[in-house]
Amino acid sequence: MPPAVARPQTALAHSTLLKMGVWIAGVIALATLVSYFHLLRSVRDEALAQLARYVEARAPREQALFVLAEDNHALLKTSLEERIRAWSHEDPSARFDSLYVREPDGAIRCRLENFDGMKMPGGMVSEGVEPDDDLRRRFVASFDVLAQHGPAMHVRFTNTYISLPEGAISIYWPDYPDWCRKVAPMLSVVRTRKSQANPPSDSSELWRSSQRDKNPERRMVWSNIYRDKVSKGWVVSISTPVDIEGRLVATIGHDVLLEELMARTVNDHLPDAYNIIFRDDGTLIAHPELMKDGSSNASDVLTATGQQPDASISQEQRAHLKSTFERVKGRQPGQVIVEDPEYGEYIAVTRLKGPGWYFATVLPQNVVTRPALRAARYVLGVGVLSLVLALAIMYRVLNVQLSRPLLAFTRAADQVTAGDFKVSLDTSRNDELGRLASAFQLMTEEVQRREEALRQANEGLEQRVEERTRELKALHQQLVGVARQAGMAEIATNVLHNVGNVLNSVFTSATLAREQLTGMKLEHVGRVGGLLEENQASLATFLTQDERGRVVAPFLIQLGQHLTEDRQEILSLLDDLGRYTAHIGTIVKVQQNYASAPKLHEPVQVAELLEDALRINVTALGRSDIQVERHIAPLPPVVTDKHKVLMILVNLISNARYAMDSVPAGQRLLSLRIDTPVEGRLRVSVTDNGVGIAQEMLTSIFQHGFTTREGGHGFGLHASALAAQDLGGSLVARSEGPGRGATFILELPCQDGGRKA
Repeated sequence: MPPAVARPQTALAHSTLLKMGVWIAGVIALATLVSYFHLLRSVRDEALAQLARYVEARAPREQALFVLAEDNHALLKTSLEERIRAWSHEDPSARFDSLYVREPDGAIRCRLENFDGMKMPGGMVSEGVEPDDDLRRRFVASFDVLAQHGPAMHVRFTNTYISLPEGAISIYWPDYPDWCRKVAPMLSVVRTRKSQANPPSDSSELWRSSQRDKNPERRMVWSNIYRDKVSKGWVVSISTPVDIEGRLVATIGHDVLLEELMARTVNDHLPDAYNIIFRDDGTLIAHPELMKDGSSNASDVLTATGQQPDASISQEQRAHLKSTFERVKGRQPGQVIVEDPEYGEYIAVTRLKGPGWYFATVLPQNVVTRPALRAARYVLGVGVLSLVLALAIMYRVLNVQLSRPLLAFTRAADQVTAGDFKVSLDTSRNDELGRLASAFQLMTEEVQRREEALRQANEGLEQRVEERTRELKALHQQLVGVARQAGMAEIATNVLHNVGNVLNSVFTSATLAREQLTGMKLEHVGRVGGLLEENQASLATFLTQDERGRVVAPFLIQLGQHLTEDRQEILSLLDDLGRYTAHIGTIVKVQQNYASAPKLHEPVQVAELLEDALRINVTALGRSDIQVERHIAPLPPVVTDKHKVLMILVNLISNARYAMDSVPAGQRLLSLRIDTPVEGRLRVSVTDNGVGIAQEMLTSIFQHGFTTREGGHGFGLHASALAAQDLGGSLVARSEGPGRGATFILELPCQDGGRKA
């Protein structure tokens, strides 16, 4: 091995590079620090101005639904007062009785025969309340107002209802159309709204707001939010009392879905900021993390003393929200932006008309400082470019000391790469490059020695590769021959299997013909001839007067009929024999054509081919007592190879017969179906109620040699699948499992019968 090269004692450019790096780093640090503080102030002012503009622009959008609710209540109040005054001069009994009826539970509810809660308002009067004419007028007036305005208002509001202080309510609520039929008969005044969907506290709050001492201004009152059990969403209820001549006659109410408002609050926000909504008493309305789907009531940021705090809010979150709430409540009039230094946040706030909720956008202070940091990184990048410039200057200085010697090394390396190991380098220098030159020359000598050894090894390897290639070619030729013989054996097996199926039918037809000839009883003809010969002299007297002679003519007539019928049956059997033997020839031709170009197809009636396949198996099916059902859709001729299709159908029917051997006689059913072609594909199905097929075997049954029947060869389905593929179709099996029967589906391309493929 070559001697080890000693490491250099001193680095050539180490001290110079270190001094330049320290100088440039100081310049970059100073520039970055100055830029950061300058930009931080500018970015903060711009971010806060944008934050203020954002919340001021959001307020009209978020309060639009609440303003619409106030307008709706004003409209409903005016309409209700007008309807009540209109009914004051009329008898409401007939109209009331046509809409409502007292139920067995004591409550008065909508009549079933006229009520459709999806299109009209419902109503009920509590048990024990006897409606007088005044209540009837107000109740019918409530129905008319809701029928007129309820459908239009349902587009934006869950429901619209009008409750009467005596314990009656009319409500338009298509999402829960049968509420008036299912609500409890005792509907207290305090719970005149849908008690199943609202907490009693909210109902009490709205009821108290209808009392003059609690609401002397008779203004609209907004409840706390709650989760509606019907819609599963957050809802706020609105209530407006209606007085006529200083008396409370009704209370108008809306339930407002807050899902869209809450979704916009959570999802539509400034980058890296988040929005929250809360009431003046600290009740949380919308928050991106705390208003979870599982909670049923709103969270109270300021939990009263002695009350159990909401377990869904951690102590840290509660303290954070409380700090935000106190900052918002303590802001100066007209102040939009407040700062929360405890949590490092800026808060922009505005109030929504209607419920008077606070809409606040919270922006972390680190988001404001982020652009300043990016600017500082930009300055840092400029400093790096300065460093590159300084290095370029250094490169110029060190070019003589480093670049030229390195160029010599590069040329030497190119020589070695080209195969020329006779290199010459300056080894007289007493520094790192001099030592490197000495080591490089030692390396080239070692590489040259190993290159020669590798060349000799490659020559021997090439000779061995050529020998192995000749061996593989000979082995490949042997494998090709073996594969050809195996293919010929598979074709012969398929031919024998299909010919065997047809020969069974040939043997059956020949046996039937022989039995027919044996039963013809032609010896009676000889006996009649003998009688006629004995009485030849007095033949007329014998045929007319002799007892035996009088039956000769009827006997000959009947005999002629029998012989004619027997002849027809024998001719039919002979026709079957001819067709079967022709099919044997076509089976052989079909198998021979697997390796040759396809022949021209011809138009055929698939239903006739199915009947031919049944005739080939008719004797075996009859012996097995199998009932055959046909479901044949009318079809035009189909262009295909009829012999291959017939071979497939014969195999499928034969396999179905064997599959039903275990089924009790009289219960064996073979169903044949030809469906109307769909998308140019024709489907022929053969279904049996036999042993069925396991799911894991639905594909393996088409493999060559695979069989589950004792005495079977596993060739029929394999050959049928190949024939279906050759026709451009497919053959698949379906079964629900052992004992559930099986269906084989032959799918073929359905071409126009007037063309040839």
